[in-house]
Amino acid sequence: MMGMSRAGLAERWTLFAGALLSVTLGVALVQSSLLLLITAALLDPPAGASAAERMEFADGTAAAVSMLGVVLGGAVFLAGFIISSTFAFTVDQRRRDLALLRLVGGSRGQLRRLLLGEAVTLGALGAMLGVPAGLAVMRLQGWLMREFGFVPQSFAGEWRQWILGVSFGTGILLAVAGVLVAARRASRVRPLEALRETGPAARVMTWSRALIGLIFLGGALALMIVAPFGGPAGGMAMAMNVPIPAAVAVVAFAPLLVPLIARLVPFRAPGGLARANLSDARRRSASVAAPLIVLVALVVGNVGAGASFTTSGIHQLATQTHADLVVESTGPPGPTNPPSPSTGTPSADTPGAASFSDIPGVASVSVETRVPAEVTTGSGEDRETETISLLVIDPVAYAKTHDDSASLAGLNGREVAAGPGGDVPGAGGTVRLTVPDRDLGDLPVVAGVPATMTGGANLLVPPGLLSAAELKDAPTQSFVTLTKDADAAATRASLARFGTVTTLDDRLRADAEAANSTNEKIMLIVLGLGGLYALIGVINSIVIGAATRRREFAEARVTGMTRGQVVRSALLEAYAITVSALILGGVASAATFIAVLSTTKSVTGTGTLDLPWTQIGAVTAIALVVTTATTLITSLSATRPQPVTQLRAA
Repeated sequence: MMGMSRAGLAERWTLFAGALLSVTLGVALVQSSLLLLITAALLDPPAGASAAERMEFADGTAAAVSMLGVVLGGAVFLAGFIISSTFAFTVDQRRRDLALLRLVGGSRGQLRRLLLGEAVTLGALGAMLGVPAGLAVMRLQGWLMREFGFVPQSFAGEWRQWILGVSFGTGILLAVAGVLVAARRASRVRPLEALRETGPAARVMTWSRALIGLIFLGGALALMIVAPFGGPAGGMAMAMNVPIPAAVAVVAFAPLLVPLIARLVPFRAPGGLARANLSDARRRSASVAAPLIVLVALVVGNVGAGASFTTSGIHQLATQTHADLVVESTGPPGPTNPPSPSTGTPSADTPGAASFSDIPGVASVSVETRVPAEVTTGSGEDRETETISLLVIDPVAYAKTHDDSASLAGLNGREVAAGPGGDVPGAGGTVRLTVPDRDLGDLPVVAGVPATMTGGANLLVPPGLLSAAELKDAPTQSFVTLTKDADAAATRASLARFGTVTTLDDRLRADAEAANSTNEKIMLIVLGLGGLYALIGVINSIVIGAATRRREFAEARVTGMTRGQVVRSALLEAYAITVSALILGGVASAATFIAVLSTTKSVTGTGTLDLPWTQIGAVTAIALVVTTATTLITSLSATRPQPVTQLRAA
């Protein structure tokens, strides 16, 4: 059967080119993401780095590893989804040929082995092409990570010999897995029914497809229901995972939904043929729409969720923080060591040193100094050490400035409290704390503040726990509240001696912009290549469909339609499918937004939704341009020969 598989591939190479490209890009994405992940996980800090720099480096590396883990998971999902969709569509377009094979004596087992042989061959070829392509993708991903500051400028993915086995295994496994269901279905259909397209062969929705759709729909609903109870971190993670099962559920029912929605799209002449094709070729319409549905769900859903959570977090901070001005400095300003007005760096030589309390118009100040640290929790096999952000505070001043912090009032000595960033035990627990160059030992966690949507410091400690020398180079924010009769301009000018002064609103807005910028960079890395892969899946489906429509176009022309009318009909059909896919992708995204609203309301008390209109417009425009251009090129190519010659060849 392998000989027949190779002969079939050689004879119908145009039909299998899209499947080969899908496997190649899938292998390239998985290989690149895995190599970068391993490289980042084994990355060592720069030689000569201080203890604080090593901790910050470890924290940044952990974030990069987490992001690459998401990229790898997304690459595997997209590769499996696109490859299975492409192979299923390829098999469906050959159902008449496969039926003839059965009529001349081929058994069901032989048919399955034929299709699996084709899949193994395509998987191996795709892996051969995917390995060098993966190196190019790895360089691109590494460059993006360096440019966006997630890794040092010296970072580069390292080649490992064992990746060859992984890549070939990935290519063959994805190809075989992608064709298994389609091969089983093709072998179970009776040959005469396949030739006449009656009975099970004409059925667009099978019970297995409906069951898969219902399972993933249940998964999406479960995430939507549980997300509000997961807190800030857990709720965000679950809400941003909703697009995957929601998109798969919608795609499962696409053969029913796409033609139904497409028929509602207004048509002009020659719309009759386009409408007829939409009703008749439901599998083809669903196959073209599937990658677009996934693309819209992932991009719009995740980008919208990220922007909404950021907006919600900033609103939460604005309502819970009571201050007028924020002073940013290096090291905590004090009566003997304030920052130099020219450099903002603490200097013992600065004359006329004064504390905040000496400045007219200042009612209260909460000085908060951030220090990298390592915290160890658990014991034995459950012992874990991670890099965290530690905030040195005055408990009384902090409680006046930030809501829900009354429990910190008694914090002193060697006691610590759980901060708004979470990830440490709550009151009653114990942590082992290490700051740069010093092990502070085991400390009791005696209090805590609620976790916030934007996170923050993981641990809060009183000022006496760390020495002045350990804090002198640490970034500090001082939240200043003014008296009612204060001269704001004069007070702000006086505060400028201690560092950069901004209003609280400006500071929160700058934090929001920085957070949005970081989110956008992460989304570009996570979804950029994946989105491009999904678009290539759309192109594959259109090209595969066009390769089998030459006879259909020829028949339309011999009945009186001109070449231009046939091409316009194909464009109208593609337009209707694209609009349907955008709508259905929006439905999958809406499931994400419901989870976002419920999660933000549960955490902050106010449901927040910040729709990414720019990204929605960009995805819509790109989808329309790609489908229109691909359909135009393929339909012009398919209608170039004279219709009589095409009918004779068929």
